[in-house]
Amino acid sequence: MGTRPATAAGEEYHDFLVIGAGICGIYQLIKLREIGADALVIEKNADVGGTWFNNRYPGCRFDSESYTYGLSFSDEVLQEWDWTEHFSPQPETLRYLNFLTDKFNLRKDMQFGCTVSSMRWEESSRTWGVALEDGRTYRSRFLVTALGLLSAKTPPRYPGMERFRGLSFHTYDWPHDPPSLAGKRVAVIGTGATGVQVISAIADQVGELYVYQRRPNWCAPLHNRKITPEEMADIRSRYDEIFEKCAKTPGGFVHGPDPRSFFEVPAEERQAFWEHLYSTPGFEKWVGNFREVLMDEHANAEFTEFIANKIRERVKDPELAEKLIPRDHGFGVQRVPLETRYFEAYNRDNVHLIEIEKTPIVEITENGILCSDGEREFDIIVYATGFDAVTGAFDRIEITGVGGQRLKDLWDDDPHTYLGVFVHGFPNLFMLAGPQGASNSTNFPRAIETGVNWTTDLYRYVLDHGYERVEATLDAQSQWADEVRAMYSMLLLRNAKSWFTGYNENVDGHNRSRNLIYNGGAPRYRKTIEKVADAGYTGVDFA
Repeated sequence: MGTRPATAAGEEYHDFLVIGAGICGIYQLIKLREIGADALVIEKNADVGGTWFNNRYPGCRFDSESYTYGLSFSDEVLQEWDWTEHFSPQPETLRYLNFLTDKFNLRKDMQFGCTVSSMRWEESSRTWGVALEDGRTYRSRFLVTALGLLSAKTPPRYPGMERFRGLSFHTYDWPHDPPSLAGKRVAVIGTGATGVQVISAIADQVGELYVYQRRPNWCAPLHNRKITPEEMADIRSRYDEIFEKCAKTPGGFVHGPDPRSFFEVPAEERQAFWEHLYSTPGFEKWVGNFREVLMDEHANAEFTEFIANKIRERVKDPELAEKLIPRDHGFGVQRVPLETRYFEAYNRDNVHLIEIEKTPIVEITENGILCSDGEREFDIIVYATGFDAVTGAFDRIEITGVGGQRLKDLWDDDPHTYLGVFVHGFPNLFMLAGPQGASNSTNFPRAIETGVNWTTDLYRYVLDHGYERVEATLDAQSQWADEVRAMYSMLLLRNAKSWFTGYNENVDGHNRSRNLIYNGGAPRYRKTIEKVADAGYTGVDFA
């Protein structure tokens, strides 16, 4: 790395500083060790896990198949680790990440309890200075962000929230010592992916459950079940086949789009196909459907009505069923929550739906929630109000680049990146899950593995050539922004009010659409970055 830069008294230096110890930071540290780099991972939490360390709410689990979520780089790990369910619950996923950390002895190159407050580029030394909230500082030649896609929570902003005398928390902050729910009066505000999981899990545990719904979401059954020892043995024997299939599908799942055209399949055959999809596990009814369902208004409307009829079949009260059917968007144009008996929860006498667009929440009181139609008292209030997705974790850190440019200001209107990895004006900053990259729109670990492998090859290239400064060109960044916008224009999700388009009413300035994710699919993205590397990293300046 050449001459070690000067550091201030008490300032810790490493050539590579990685921010975040979730699955992304864990894998990046493993790869940095392979090339002999001087690297340190810093993490705000008390241990590894990232998303899976924090989100401990009832029902929390991922909705990509367990055996496609695990990392594929080590045959030894694949043969040692047992998944117990097709869709792993949070405790098992956290155990998996701890297993990786311990197996590769990673904690010796990790520091916990490190909440980053600022990161500043220093042109004279070509280094990044990183400051923590507790006053500690670090300096590094290269700064690698492994910030969680959904790690910046967005609590609502109702008056009086601090006055409530019972328990209240965002789902991200569900107490590590879980509160007793038996017989309690519980309110859940929010019916996105997290809210759907919580509501399904606690409906039969609580005394009374009130669901405060702003807008309903299209949901589909998860169809989870246990993995038998025989099935796990079969999965181990097919890992190469499984990961090869994931690599070929746009979403990085084992499910790929149906090759037929919606318009070439007779209506009766389409209905039969959809009946089959509805009975399959995971995201197949979303990403294994006809491509036109996500691209064509007519095709989407027909499948949307199919799903609406499923809700009507599952909810006994016809009037209530209609309240659970979205009217402002079609199925699949925003993130689809996968559920387990979610709609059946509303058939219970102790579960009540409050439509807050009709009876808005006025304030949180000492005893409960006051709406325009009156006050209801609760023991526990759960804010399932989601996250400031993709850019939120970046915005919460003061990130300053060349000439004092703030990243938050640069991204205020719309994020600009090159490949989702670089930002012009912010040299030596590598984003492993940055906006406009593939990891945010596909099966996360599959894309992370691709991205980390690519950036590690880039680090090796930089180290071998003795480079001290790496930056995307402005032209390359602009061209990438054009491609990202073009991909949005092809899909119906472009009009959705969801985190796919950066929409969040609980964040100032985010009540409009932004181009946050890459919608070209995993294979296309992979070919693009491979082409960039093969050509000597086109669009990247080295010094």
